[in-house]
Amino acid sequence: MSNFTQLIEELKKLKSGLFEKDFLLTWDKTEDELRQTLLVAEALKHLRDHNISAKVFDSGLAISNFRDNSTRTRFSFASACNLLGLEVQDLDETKSQIAHGETVRETANMISFLTDVIGIRDDMFLGEGHTYMKEVGDALDDGFQHAVLPQRPGIVNLQCDIDHPTQSMADLLHLVNYYGGLENLKGKKIAMTWAYSPSYGKPLSVPQGIIGLMTRFGMEVDLAYPEGYTLIPEVVEMAGKQASASGGKFRVVNSMDEAFANADIVYPKSWAPFAVMQQRTQLLKTYDKDGLKALEQQCLSNNARFKDWECTEEKMKLTKGGKALYMHCLPADISDVSCKEGEVAASVFERYRIETYKEAGYKPYIIAAMILNNKFSNAAEMLENLYKAGKKRVL
Repeated sequence: MSNFTQLIEELKKLKSGLFEKDFLLTWDKTEDELRQTLLVAEALKHLRDHNISAKVFDSGLAISNFRDNSTRTRFSFASACNLLGLEVQDLDETKSQIAHGETVRETANMISFLTDVIGIRDDMFLGEGHTYMKEVGDALDDGFQHAVLPQRPGIVNLQCDIDHPTQSMADLLHLVNYYGGLENLKGKKIAMTWAYSPSYGKPLSVPQGIIGLMTRFGMEVDLAYPEGYTLIPEVVEMAGKQASASGGKFRVVNSMDEAFANADIVYPKSWAPFAVMQQRTQLLKTYDKDGLKALEQQCLSNNARFKDWECTEEKMKLTKGGKALYMHCLPADISDVSCKEGEVAASVFERYRIETYKEAGYKPYIIAAMILNNKFSNAAEMLENLYKAGKKRVL
């Protein structure tokens, strides 16, 4: 009870504008709004851990629109919606009228008559995913303003071409619990580094999400990648400005060893170069299969030049006390397990495997918090009422 009360009291101190606002990019949110998301997620977890129902909806739909494959985020979205009492319906575009020319504006309204939230993953096309989410949002605004829709569903970004806010916020909540508080992250060094993978075309949104969020809280963030594996320039520039504003540090280096040196946390993750993602997007949009095959071979050949960019036991010894926390959004490319050579040595991954599972386990609560904050103007009061009602989740 004391822990839950403390969460609620902290929530009441915050000034937030999350009500009826989509959650698309973490850097569009204030620090208070990010803190509120973390606190609501913690409170929801507390309720479930203590067998108290968190159902705030008696009925309602949550639309799951995954335009790319997913395991953790797909099931986290479903779990979050179920936790709050919403029923999930997948929008399978191959089974809709989109193939017959139905517009985004029309689809957005047709799926939203009794819908409370729409979760969208659209990370395949650089320059397209975030834009698509904004287009859906504009269509929903139009439908609500013209009384087509009785309410305007909120949108949660389940990963786009720019950011992966549910992942980075779950990562942050994992760090908060691991280090015993958000304030304890100040001065901690996190190495967000590229790592070798025997595949290509992995989105930029995870590393961009990490540098775009962790620089908000006074951390020392190193972004490391081989020459040429740059991210979206505007995001990198923004991360530097945020680090200066929060009292943290941000730098870009071209050495994995340098980034790992004295790091408290390491996050080795493969991604495709910004220029490659631009080229790949054009080829995908024109259905150029031969061009895609040629680009893939070119990129795999270039990746192979950097097989030493692997999170090994030797590199882990470079970290603070040789005991940095290893993080990954999963699935990791594990050398001699999921592939011959990959992002992380099997022994390193196995040592931190349970921690990475715990890291992933915060995502349902983060998503549920984003939904609750969007639908209710006073999250603290709503959570307090749920606690006082004490309705058992499992009888």
